[in-house]
Amino acid sequence: MSGKWKIAAVSIASIVLITVNLYLIEKKESKVERTVFVENWTKVKKDTITDTIQTNGVIKPVEEYDIYFDAKKNDFKKFLVKEGDAITAGSSLFEYTTTELDALKANLEAEKTAAEGEIAGIEEYIGKLRSYQGTVTSEPEAAIDESVEKNLNIDITTSSSDLIKSNIEQEMYKQELEKNRMDEKVKMLDAKLSSIEEQSSAIVTTSEADGVVKNINKNLNNPIISIVSTNMAIEGYFSGEEMKKAEVGMTIKASSSDSKKALKGTIGRIHSYPAEEPSLKKDNRFPFQALIEPEGEETEPLLVGSKVNLTVITNEKAGVPSIPIEAVQYQKHPYIYKLTNKGHVDKHYITKGLKAEGKQEIIKGPSVGDVILLKPNVAVKNHSYFITPIQFEKVKAGTYKKFTSREKVRYLLLGILEK
Repeated sequence: MSGKWKIAAVSIASIVLITVNLYLIEKKESKVERTVFVENWTKVKKDTITDTIQTNGVIKPVEEYDIYFDAKKNDFKKFLVKEGDAITAGSSLFEYTTTELDALKANLEAEKTAAEGEIAGIEEYIGKLRSYQGTVTSEPEAAIDESVEKNLNIDITTSSSDLIKSNIEQEMYKQELEKNRMDEKVKMLDAKLSSIEEQSSAIVTTSEADGVVKNINKNLNNPIISIVSTNMAIEGYFSGEEMKKAEVGMTIKASSSDSKKALKGTIGRIHSYPAEEPSLKKDNRFPFQALIEPEGEETEPLLVGSKVNLTVITNEKAGVPSIPIEAVQYQKHPYIYKLTNKGHVDKHYITKGLKAEGKQEIIKGPSVGDVILLKPNVAVKNHSYFITPIQFEKVKAGTYKKFTSREKVRYLLLGILEK
C-alpha cells in the first residue's frame, strides 16, 4: 500500500508542476513570457582604446643634398671624395679653377665681413635683452630699447613681469641659435678663403652638412655630387582612406627584421599630392616620411633599404569606459542592455566615443563596473526579467545540506510558484 501511495504522490506532484508551468507560460504579461536567457554578458571596463593605421615603409636618409657645378665659367680639376665616403660640414668635395679667382675671393671676404657684422649686431642685441631682463622685476617702469620692444611682440605696459621675462628668454634663445648659424657660416667662409690662399690657381668646394656621398657624376652633369644625411627616416605611402586620418606629428611605432629594437618617432611630412598622376584605374598613394627618435649613442645603425612594419597612432584614449562593439544595438540611436541587481534587462541609450580594436568608448551611458548584455540571440523587451546558466562549479553540496527541511520545501515552492 505504501508503494502505491508513493507512486500516486509523485504522479500528482508532476501533474501539478507541469500544469503550473504551462499556466505561467501561457498567462498574458507573465514573468515567464518576458524572461530572457542571458548566456553572455560582460562589464563596462576602464580601458585604453587606440586607433591605428597599419602600413609598411622603408628606411631611407632624412635628406639628400645636391652639389652643382657651373662648367661654363669654371674648369673642373678633380674630385676629393669617393662614393660612400662619410663627410662632415666643411669637408672638401672637389677642386676647380676660374679666371675670376680674385673676384671670388673678394666676394667671400665681403660675405665674411657681412656675417661678422651680423654676429656683432646679434651680440649687441642679446646684451640689450640681458640688460632689460635684469630690470623687469626691480624696475617695472624701466625704459626699454625700441628694437627690443618691437621684437618681443607683446605689450610691455600691460603684460606681467613673468610673461615679459619668458618672452625675453625665448628671444635670447632664438638669437643664440642665429649667432651659432652665422658662426658656422664664418667658419665655412674661412675654409674657402684658406683654400684660395693655399692654392692660388684652384678653388675647393666644401660640404655644408654632415652625411655620406651617395653619387658622383664623373661626366660633370648636374648635380655633380649627391650627399645623403646620416639620420634615417621611414618612407611609405598612405591610401586615400588613410589620408583622412593621418596628420603630421602623429606618433609612430615600427619594427624591422634588421633591428632588434622597436623604432619610435613621429610623422614628419605628408605629401598632399599623389605619387602618381590620379587615374580612375589606380588607387591614389600619398608619400609620407616618419622621423625616427634617436635613443642615445648605443642605438644600432639602421640599414638603408630595410623594410619595416609601421603603426601610426591616429587617436588614443586612456582610462575611458569601454565595452565590446558587439554589445551595441541600433535603432534610431545606439543603445545597450544593462543587467540590474533586481534581475531586469534595461535598455540604456549611449553616446559613443572612439571605436577601435573591437572596443567602443562610452561617453554617456552605463558606468564602469556595470554588467551589460552582449549581442542577444533573440529580441529583448525592455525591463524584461533575465535568467543565467547555473554555474555548477559554484554549487556546493555542503550548502544544500545546511538547509532545514522546511527551507528546502520553501525554496522549491518559490521556484515553482514565483511569478
